[in-house]
Amino acid sequence: MGQKVLVIGSGAREHAIAHALMRGGSVDEVTVAPGNPGMELDGIRTTQISPSNHAALIEFVRSNNYDWVFVGPEVPLIEGIVDDFEAAGIKAFGPNKAAAQIEGSKDFAKQLMERHSIPTAKYHTFEELEPAKAYVQEHGAPIVIKADGLAAGKGVTVAMDIDTAINALDDIFVDHRFGAAGAKVVIEDFLEGQEFSLMSFVRGTEFWAMPISQDHKRAYDGDKGPNTGGMGAYSPVPQIAQSVVDQAIETIVRPTVEAMAAEGTPFTGILYAGLIATADGPKVIEFNARFGDPETEVVLPQLTSDLAAGIWAILNGNTPTFTWDEHNTTLGVVLASNGYPVDVIKGAHIPEIPVDEDSHVYYAGVANSDEGLIANSGRVLLVETSAPDIKAAQDKIYAIIDNLDTTGMFYRHDIGSKALDA
Repeated sequence: MGQKVLVIGSGAREHAIAHALMRGGSVDEVTVAPGNPGMELDGIRTTQISPSNHAALIEFVRSNNYDWVFVGPEVPLIEGIVDDFEAAGIKAFGPNKAAAQIEGSKDFAKQLMERHSIPTAKYHTFEELEPAKAYVQEHGAPIVIKADGLAAGKGVTVAMDIDTAINALDDIFVDHRFGAAGAKVVIEDFLEGQEFSLMSFVRGTEFWAMPISQDHKRAYDGDKGPNTGGMGAYSPVPQIAQSVVDQAIETIVRPTVEAMAAEGTPFTGILYAGLIATADGPKVIEFNARFGDPETEVVLPQLTSDLAAGIWAILNGNTPTFTWDEHNTTLGVVLASNGYPVDVIKGAHIPEIPVDEDSHVYYAGVANSDEGLIANSGRVLLVETSAPDIKAAQDKIYAIIDNLDTTGMFYRHDIGSKALDA
């Protein structure tokens, strides 16, 4: 009899996690709370319990004999859901509340990096508008403005001129666009280089790095338009040399997990390092306390070992095994509702998407209707494929998407092109 696992979350990331758990062999049943109807097409169960209702989730796990829980999104982690599961005697994979601060507060993360000489952009933290504006005026552009707390990936402005930077500060301090997340602002030096995501399975001072990926944050082709939660991704990233990845592991990931442990906030779960390959070596843009989205949807399909067995080993103090497909490229493109990320227009009809055994559809913001699935949020779904190289993966995925009726939705046509232009 295989394991039963509960995954918490509702997006394409959680769909990819649940799908990888089902693929592994040691799991018989995966339920996602609250999940979405698109996941059910893969035989994944869903249950309508909110990730913020910790008591109901604990009761559900106990009464249905789930073996362990995987926490997908950042908000329940930062709210201490892992602490609550542990107090109830339930094994949960993810950082506790103290460790999740590495994502929950940019100021916490920056101070940690400063204390331990982990390479990142120079920064200042402000709690009031006027001193922040004065700093921007004096420093000049380009400059990066970040709301301190959680803003669903949208609280960051890379300002190429002073006016944009001042407007971003007004958004945070005057219009309170990010609510409590903007009570503090972190202002950073702008870093030049290619960005990449390096995610690792972590237990205290031990970690197991995954293949790197690159996310496309801007809404439109050619990196135009507003920042989004991510419009697509690909993995691996051929223009980032393995030596740079190795350097990032030794100068960033290892010292970070060791610093967290040494300071009494040891980290267990997925540590996401958002990095940039500068002329001076890799530096940290941000840390997340969970899998990135959409990076998860292109990294986990490369896993050739059993995900659940690996995580179960980590949770029980044993040594996990993670093996990866080292011969192919995986690429994913997001279909988003028109208007995303500003004024989302919901309700687009989701067409049937023909995929082969090397491709998959991961659903995010979808709901059931009389006519089938419809778009119910900004990012609707991601189509993923694997092929021998980036060009082949691009050709294959756009052959699928370009032939769909995507009325009411849009997507980027250049996911992966940075690798081809490099």
